[in-house]
This record gives sequence, structure tokens and C-alpha cells, in this order.
Amino acid sequence: MTRRTLFITGASTGIGAETARKAVVAGWNVALFARSKDKLDALADKLGTDHALALPGDVTDFEELKAAVDAAADHFGGLNAVFANAGRGLDTAGVENGDPDEWRVMLDLNINGLLYTVKAAYPHLKKAKGHAILTGSVAGKINLPGSIYGASKWFVQGFGGNLSEEMREWGGRCTVICPGMVDTPFFDEAKPDKLKPEDIADAVVYAIQQPDRADVREMVIMPTG
Repeated sequence: MTRRTLFITGASTGIGAETARKAVVAGWNVALFARSKDKLDALADKLGTDHALALPGDVTDFEELKAAVDAAADHFGGLNAVFANAGRGLDTAGVENGDPDEWRVMLDLNINGLLYTVKAAYPHLKKAKGHAILTGSVAGKINLPGSIYGASKWFVQGFGGNLSEEMREWGGRCTVICPGMVDTPFFDEAKPDKLKPEDIADAVVYAIQQPDRADVREMVIMPTG
């Protein structure tokens, strides 16, 4: 069986790294993109370099990202799916006390980084009738007082629906994964009673493994605690 290939941003830790592990077990190759070369190299070694390729870079630099996507497609002979997972929150919530400079950095990553990932991967996905997975959030489906982070995830929600309509014109699919709180390095303190990265990774792998007739547009995963 020919292994398909998944490109993952934010792949060095948390949801991205766990998705890479689950995808390799499920029979996929993975291209790992994040800023931390050491972490990516260690993860690729652990997963096996026959099926994992470390590609360090900055998701907010379109040319750097495009070069990595193209390198992954060349290395593995194509690209079947992309997981636009890189993102960040804010240290100071709300509008009144919020820091506009911090907003700018977050929005560049959560919005432009997502758009750049899809743009860079688009020709490869179109060729393969492939799949785009976007990390949204429950925060992008509800209203939270003054949440700039939540507003960035509302963008993901809207864009994901629009992208689904565009991709279906040529047989592609898009899924928005909307987690509740997940115990990842995203937070300064551990959240032991919340979701684990592997819970979200399982959802990603489920979506990309569906038969061509099934289009999973959105998945919401909430902690029971």
C-alpha cells in the first residue's frame, strides 16, 4: 500500500506532534514544520526517517513555508493532506488591558499563518484531491468577553466553511477541528482534567481516513471535566 503524506504545522509539540505519531501508525508519511529544529529532528528520529521529514521554519513567512511544502511533496512524491495547526494565545485577555503588539503577533500566526499554509499546499492538494485540516476552537463558536483570541478562531471557522466550498469543486475536503481546553504547552500551567493532545490527534486521523464519499466538515471535542 502506498503511504499518503500529511504536512503538519506546529508539529514540534502538543497536538501537532501527537498527530504526527498517530498518522505514522495509521500508515501515513508526515512532514513536520515548526520553528524548533532540535524538537523536529528528535521527533522525526523517533518516528523513523523513512516516514517523517523535519522541516524547520516560520509559518508566518510565506516563502519559507512554501519551500518546505514543496520540499515535502518532492521528498515523498506528493502531498495528500495538510494540517494547519500552528497557533498561539495571548498573555493578557480582553480589549481594555490587551496589548496591540501582542495582538499583531497572534493574528499573524493564527490567521496569516493558516492562510499561508493552505495557499502553499493548495496546488499539491488539488492535484491529489486532498484534504485540509484546520485547528479551530470552541472559542470560535461562542462569545467570550473581549476575547481577541476567540475572534481569531471565529475567522478559522468562517474560512474553513468557505474553503470547503472551494475545494469541493475539484473533489477536495476541508475539516475544522474545534477542541475545548487541551492539556498542552499552549498553557503555562498543566490542565490534567482536560483533553489530551492524543484526543485531538485521533480526530484528525479519523477525518483524513474517511472514504471519498464522506466529507467531515467540522468536529467539536469537549472535555467531560
